[in-house]
Amino acid sequence: MSAKSVLFIGGTGVISSASVALAVEKGWDVSVLNRGRSTDRPLPDGVESLTGDVRDPDAVARAIGSRSFDVVADFLSFTPDQMHIDQVRGNTGQYVFISSASAYQTPPTRLPITESTPLQNPFWGYSRNKIACEDALIAEYRQSGFPVTIVRPSHTYDRTLLPTLAGWTDIDRMRRGVPVVVHGDGSSLWTITHTRDFAVGFVGLLGQRAAIGEAFTITGDEAPTWDVIYRALGSAAGVEPILAHVTTDAIAAAAPDLADGLLGDKTHSSVFDNSKVKSLVPDFAQRTLFTDGAREIIEWYDADASRRVVDADKNALFDRLVAGTPHTV
Repeated sequence: MSAKSVLFIGGTGVISSASVALAVEKGWDVSVLNRGRSTDRPLPDGVESLTGDVRDPDAVARAIGSRSFDVVADFLSFTPDQMHIDQVRGNTGQYVFISSASAYQTPPTRLPITESTPLQNPFWGYSRNKIACEDALIAEYRQSGFPVTIVRPSHTYDRTLLPTLAGWTDIDRMRRGVPVVVHGDGSSLWTITHTRDFAVGFVGLLGQRAAIGEAFTITGDEAPTWDVIYRALGSAAGVEPILAHVTTDAIAAAAPDLADGLLGDKTHSSVFDNSKVKSLVPDFAQRTLFTDGAREIIEWYDADASRRVVDADKNALFDRLVAGTPHTV
């Protein structure tokens, strides 16, 4: 019997790369469609690479041709007009759309967040666009039976992705003994998930008829506070960080580029119930705690000086914000 086939639209990003690798390991016939530019996450052996501009429907149609796939997994659509419904209609048994847990009600009125939590985020356009994508896909499912499965990851990382406000600039400040800005009072709970763990839940849903027409949250069960996250990174970097708590409003006013992600996501405690995905994928569990993930991150950055880029503008911004903060911890 031939292996089942899956086409990843994307496949070399933070969230998708581990899922591609695991799908290969599980025996899937894996193809990846993207622009072929990633160097940090090369494709595993045995993966078919299809090169094309995923924003060009004609280019996608040419790359796919007349082929059919058991599953199409779309990691790169962020607005309804970017989705590839017409290109795969009738040529796939399942279209898995990567949405976002930031689409859930923000701020949430109840924790933990489940798939029945309303979708509403008045603060972040990214999240509202993901909701619009979900609405369009569910309408297609109801009207024509389009075989959609919606997946909502939260903050997913790999060794290349620092979860702090300014990435390596924050680690550089820690190592120089300079206070690091943390939004709010550092006590809000934040679910953070290694991409390897996400992959187990995601690949486990591929090809499952019971997942058609359904939405699934896929996150870790660990929800440390932001202070704990920053201290874990400091420990991995060999220092005890000095944390300066600055209100989210103050950060957003001083740095509009940080405002949407803070006000629409990271400010509020986010704790999720993963019972639904576990009911279909019993192997899914959090196996990488952030203390271990933090060490992977720092080791990756320390291995190559070119990765350790300090943002001078963010450094200056944080100096100004810290100067107006009466207390550090």
